[in-house]
Amino acid sequence: MSAHGTAEHDAAERREAARALLRHPVLTKARHGEELALVRRHAPALRKMFPAVLGYPLVVESSFARLVKDAPSADAPSRPAQRRGGQPFAPRTYAYLALVCAALLQTAGREQVLLGTLVEQVRADAAVAGIAVDDSLTDRRHLVQAIALLLDRGVLSETDGSVTAWGDRQEEALLDVNRTLLTHVLARPLGGVATPEELLARGERAAAEQPRRALRRRLVENPLVRREDLTAEEQHVLSRERADLSRTLAEHFGLTLEVRQEGALAYDVDGELTDIAFPGQGTVAHVALLLVNALVDDLDGGPGVVADVGGRTVPGLLVPWAAVQDAVDLLVEQYGTTFAEAFARDPEFLQEEVVSRLEDLSLARCTAAGLVLHPACARYQPEPQRTPRRVPAPAARAPEDVLPETQQSLFPLQEDR
Repeated sequence: MSAHGTAEHDAAERREAARALLRHPVLTKARHGEELALVRRHAPALRKMFPAVLGYPLVVESSFARLVKDAPSADAPSRPAQRRGGQPFAPRTYAYLALVCAALLQTAGREQVLLGTLVEQVRADAAVAGIAVDDSLTDRRHLVQAIALLLDRGVLSETDGSVTAWGDRQEEALLDVNRTLLTHVLARPLGGVATPEELLARGERAAAEQPRRALRRRLVENPLVRREDLTAEEQHVLSRERADLSRTLAEHFGLTLEVRQEGALAYDVDGELTDIAFPGQGTVAHVALLLVNALVDDLDGGPGVVADVGGRTVPGLLVPWAAVQDAVDLLVEQYGTTFAEAFARDPEFLQEEVVSRLEDLSLARCTAAGLVLHPACARYQPEPQRTPRRVPAPAARAPEDVLPETQQSLFPLQEDR
């Protein structure tokens, strides 16, 4: 292989390793052996690239790699920790997660711990902290969900028995502890931090000092970057340094930058980097797509349409809540037999979930007057042409599947020249 070919091969491997870390910020040998080997092979270059491009430190050890992400920007969708079934953590589960991590630190020097011993330490620490816990089935399930997250992250592994069996029948289990990884679970030390707001503000201050890096981070992490959410410095970078920005995202992460007057996104044509698929599978995703099409078709929108969101005039189409409800009710009437039963019998619950999905994708925002649809929603309107083709969805984290009949342009309303 020529020197040029070797350089291209190395660059492709580094890009694949970076993408693996974006998909899984914690890579372990047991769960991601090939990806971890690739990251370790290119560790020196990746340790330099991630802090320079995104401001993310990277820790690489023999048994794991940890990409330490910062707090998301204020306009980013929330990404709560999730149970294995996909449901978000409840506040109670977060409390148990903190208690379990603290209890594991109390067992320093031991590479294995009995689950019963760990639970006793959790309850003792909770009593000292003034947190009421009990042995009810509900509380045990919250505790199991917290431990399951650490199992999935590779901090813990089941050697004998299972955590699920303890939750159901309180059967004993033996757990291995990856103590080196345990110390990297938190993105930054909590010493000297009094409130959650203070913890998040540290990341915001650092981002404000580096507008180029902050913009790259938004494009990599957010499904859609709205221009009105950018600082003046970030807007300047987006407008004046687009070529450099596009090259950086493509070179390091394999992302393609698309910019319009209303905003921008960096999408993944390979469909690997998303945590929210749209269009996607399931009742909520399908109804969200149908609802967007119905609302855009029924209401009078067009180039330059704006709405008020929190006292700001932003690009978008305001849909009164009554119209949203009517559209959802009609979709249930027409297609309800194909919906999951919980949604078919409760249109109000379905509407809440659909609106939440659209907000997570930055395609809509809730106001007292109604739902404001971003101009990017127009990319999902059916076209007369039926030629199948693959098109990018509005997510730097690309979708599992995309409908072939969507608009090719991200923001067909206003092109940014």
